[in-house]
Amino acid sequence: MTMSEQTLPSEPVFLLRQGGSPLVVSMPHTGTCLPPWLVPRLRPEALALPDTDWHLDILYDFLETLDATVLVATHSRYVIDLNRPPDNASLYPGKSTTNLCPLDGFDGAPLYKADAAPDLDEIAERLEAYWCPYHDQLKAVLQRVKAQHGYALLWDAHSIRGRVPRFFDGELPDFNIGTADGQSCNALLVERLTEVLQRQDRYSWVVNQRFKGGYITRHYGNPIEGVHAVQMEMSMNTYMSRTRADQIDPASAQQVKGVLRAMLESMLEWRPGMT
Repeated sequence: MTMSEQTLPSEPVFLLRQGGSPLVVSMPHTGTCLPPWLVPRLRPEALALPDTDWHLDILYDFLETLDATVLVATHSRYVIDLNRPPDNASLYPGKSTTNLCPLDGFDGAPLYKADAAPDLDEIAERLEAYWCPYHDQLKAVLQRVKAQHGYALLWDAHSIRGRVPRFFDGELPDFNIGTADGQSCNALLVERLTEVLQRQDRYSWVVNQRFKGGYITRHYGNPIEGVHAVQMEMSMNTYMSRTRADQIDPASAQQVKGVLRAMLESMLEWRPGMT
């Protein structure tokens, strides 16, 4: 078996729902598929996929009612990270981060067994087989939406454990909005999102602090060209069970869902040129 055959996906690399509104939602880190060729090379603890953005399908199950286009990754970020630059450049120079093809998890532990990590040739093949199709589709979707409406609204959906000392000190705020320090999105759109958050008192929130937006937000967000991109990084503490780390808490999830829906509805009410 050649290396190119080994790195081929075992199923489609994304799921796509085409919508008719200006809203495009990307979920690059929800995938849990591990190709058969990769499983024997990973350490047992990595096979639990602890760094997955769990249950976003439930939290965003209202997107069809907003007529949003939704692009969802099927494969684990351990295969390749769709929110990293293709050249593996650091998104946060001087700070700890994981690679395009991660070698370690958020806890710093190695993902691969001894001598099983991918070499540069394999990383290039994974890039072609998994990363490029997702981004080709995202680019095509944004072009279609922009042609239809004159602009596109890109929401990059993520979640992460509330405490990850490798990346940030203490407890992460509940809602973390990232717009590449204001470069990826119209400022009035961000104001609309923060107004929604200001009207509630259950959740903490910040804008452009520890998470400013990954590759997707920074690369595709271009307000001058009519693409307005926002990354939402949520703390899993807002919706996961406090007694079972692998389970969603239905009541908490319902409350989070209400806030997310209100933000996206407010986003959709905006039009270029509004003051």
